[in-house]
Amino acid sequence: MSVKNISLLGSTGSIGVNTLDVVYRHPDRFRVVALAAGKNVGLLARQVRHFRPELVAIQDHSVYGELKEALSGVNVEMAVGVEGVVAAAGWHSADLVVSAIVGAAGLEPGLAGIRAGKDMALANKESLVMAGEIFMREISQAGVALLPVDSEHSAIFQVLYNGSLRNSRGLVMANRDKIDRLILTASGGPFRGWGLEALREVTAEQALAHPNWAMGRKISIDSATCMNKGLEVIEACFLFGMPPEQVDVVVHPESIVHSMVSYRDGSVLAQLGVPDMRTPIAVALAWPERMATEVAALDLVSIGSLNFFGPPDPVAFPCLGLAYEALAQGGGAPAVLNAANEVAVAAFLEGMIGFTQIPAVIEWSLAHVDGALKPGSLAEVLELDRETRQRVRDRFFPTIVAVG
Repeated sequence: MSVKNISLLGSTGSIGVNTLDVVYRHPDRFRVVALAAGKNVGLLARQVRHFRPELVAIQDHSVYGELKEALSGVNVEMAVGVEGVVAAAGWHSADLVVSAIVGAAGLEPGLAGIRAGKDMALANKESLVMAGEIFMREISQAGVALLPVDSEHSAIFQVLYNGSLRNSRGLVMANRDKIDRLILTASGGPFRGWGLEALREVTAEQALAHPNWAMGRKISIDSATCMNKGLEVIEACFLFGMPPEQVDVVVHPESIVHSMVSYRDGSVLAQLGVPDMRTPIAVALAWPERMATEVAALDLVSIGSLNFFGPPDPVAFPCLGLAYEALAQGGGAPAVLNAANEVAVAAFLEGMIGFTQIPAVIEWSLAHVDGALKPGSLAEVLELDRETRQRVRDRFFPTIVAVG
């Protein structure tokens, strides 16, 4: 068995830490050759000392000196800024890039990894939300594998690509023309069943307390507003080539069924497992093989029952509908949606706006930022992202230097 060399972008976040846990338990299968993170110097330095990569990159220039001091005496090449993270993505000895950077910041490094001919384990859903057509075109042209890490998309991937082959254009989907619809499951987050009035008083601490999953701050808020599911709908459309009317969302509080594929013959295939991100990470790292993990075995008898409900209340949780609206608008609207959401979530976490104002900011942005034209390049996507953020700040936070 050959060793697979890993470049990990976003190593200090939740997905990054879980990825390194999987790698640590399989030293015979994986080797970390590059690590990149945002600004968590302490954790990044410990990771470098343990995994001994060839390259380490930190995006925040202000802590570069601190990282150099923390790694004094360690034989590792160091890089800084967006350019440093891009270098890690295209690192010469890497076989697989794990893109686990949160938000729009993950787009440019992800594309750099693809253009360098690296297979891509994608946890950064914003790459496809912002630039789905560009991203998928680059995947096809490079002929690399795109392996989704989000639990919902991993579930669908495991159904559609089970035993699949690979050709010069990437992976070959089984029975693509026999699919009726994709069914994404949603836990409902910490406020499942809450009404609009109750949500007006929600605090950041409450919104960060997800009942099933341990996630980063931004993703936890997205889960609470149901925007995370909206972003996943957009991601699924690009990943699997499905129109939005064939992608459904159902609430499944137990988070055991991670998603389903419904076929035209009436069959529905699902992937099940306990809610632990190490499973979809292991699927992506080991593909096309399977490997053991430390994840607990699923015991359906002890669970007793699985429950499913319709999609979240659109009045209390309008973010899912806004994502479908952005898909319907087309062009750059999904990029506008994502940028506005990132600014609004950051403002909520800073106590500048209330929980129910997050969708209001996004709705205003879709109506007032011109996303009608489809961005044709990375530069155009990034410019639309920048413009949206600036317009949102000017409209809602004019006295604040920077939000999101």
